[in-house]
Amino acid sequence: MKIKSISQVARRMNIRDPFILASNIYDKYPEGNGNMAPKSYLAGRQIGSDFSETAPWRMYHGNKVPGFPQHPHRGFEIVTIVPEGLVDHFDSKGSKGRYGNGDVQLMSAGRGAMHSEMFPLLNDDKENSLRLFQIWINLPAKNKLTEADYKMLWAENIPVANLDCPSGGHVRIKVILGEYYGVKALGALKNSWAADPKNHLGIALIEMDANTEFKLENISSTMNRFILYYEGDQDISIEGTAISQNHMVDVAGDQEIVIKSGDSSAKILLLEGEPINEPIAAYGPFVMNTEQELVDAFEEYRRTEFGGWPWGEKESDIINDKNAERFASYQFGKIIDKPQMT
Repeated sequence: MKIKSISQVARRMNIRDPFILASNIYDKYPEGNGNMAPKSYLAGRQIGSDFSETAPWRMYHGNKVPGFPQHPHRGFEIVTIVPEGLVDHFDSKGSKGRYGNGDVQLMSAGRGAMHSEMFPLLNDDKENSLRLFQIWINLPAKNKLTEADYKMLWAENIPVANLDCPSGGHVRIKVILGEYYGVKALGALKNSWAADPKNHLGIALIEMDANTEFKLENISSTMNRFILYYEGDQDISIEGTAISQNHMVDVAGDQEIVIKSGDSSAKILLLEGEPINEPIAAYGPFVMNTEQELVDAFEEYRRTEFGGWPWGEKESDIINDKNAERFASYQFGKIIDKPQMT
């Protein structure tokens, strides 16, 4: 069976090992008010906990600026893909930055880290749309208590497999992790499940021209593989089955999968990888192997806050300067990384 299941996706995607959680965020934020907050936004909203699925945009846990203020994690890796819009990042290890409009952030929480991810609204004269995918990838037990790690994959440098398809049309595969059609990703974090090619961990954004067909190769019978069709004006076809926008398809990893676009272009998120096959004990921001390890994680966080929050007062909406360009700063500014054309 090539197609195992089809599910409609709102904010959460239905995924399995090695993936813990996958979020699909799309918000059509209004104009900014000059301070990177929405120009008009408070009426009727639960400020600090705004997750309405029916609204065109959400504040999430932000009070003034939308986003997710400082919070802890332990035991897994976070991949944040931002095709549209901007994110401001701060963490307890002395890193901060602004990224988006095609950039990807890789962050391993390891033994423990705090971070914040806020969505500054820089445009005061037009809409501030944000599209963001966040994928939590589990870490094997041997790597759960390693040092936290973080790096940027700038849009200008992410490898792309460009395919001219026999059916006509063009397919562009942005290789975030793994390898597709001979094009390899820039490289995973040191302790990531993706660091070993045998784990077949792959993440890619795929853009298809209208009336185009291409194939995912057969790789492994044990691999989990998911296809999210997230943007397009018409249904696509996966193995002859019509798939509507915002639907995820769970497909076999050991069989060739044929994907066809309709009379309009289509955008797809692909997630795949071998399962880690270890016990999982998860609660909130921590993902461990046993209940005792969860208890230990919460106790250590209460005692140490994983090193504390080094960015002054615990503001809920900490953001970078409005005029800041995309950048990453590591070790409290000792290392600065900015997008550069290769």
